Amino acid sequence: MEQSQKTDEQFMQQALNEARAALKAGEIPIGAVVVCQGRIIARAHNLTETLNDVTAHAEMQAITSAANLLGGKYLTDCTLYVTVEPCTMCAGALGWAQITRIVYGATDEKRGFHAYAPHALHPKCSVTAGVLEAECRQLMQDFFKIRR
Repeated sequence: MEQSQKTDEQFMQQALNEARAALKAGEIPIGAVVVCQGRIIARAHNLTETLNDVTAHAEMQAITSAANLLGGKYLTDCTLYVTVEPCTMCAGALGWAQITRIVYGATDEKRGFHAYAPHALHPKCSVTAGVLEAECRQLMQDFFKIRR
């Protein structure tokens, strides 16, 4: 296995840990971590139910946490690992934050940014999709199977 793929999988496992924490809290199980210079600088999961806030997505929480740690609003030279493809709102925020790279697990065919706002990200941002996709997708499917 190529080193970068192995690294992506290791960080996605950390995002999955956050998604599992969301699940335990009764939230939609989406987790995210922000990595800068090879280390995790922010961890987050969905808090929309807990905070009664539709904007409290895992990505939004991670952006805020990382920006606070770095002392600035831009996340250049950072990578976001998130278990599900960001929505349009999150993609817009990630674009404004100028994040360098996004790695996600499962595609969100109903709400994912690729379908609705494919140009929302910063022009220099690269996207890697499908990392630990089956595990990320299964967590979401299991959650919604129970909820519906």
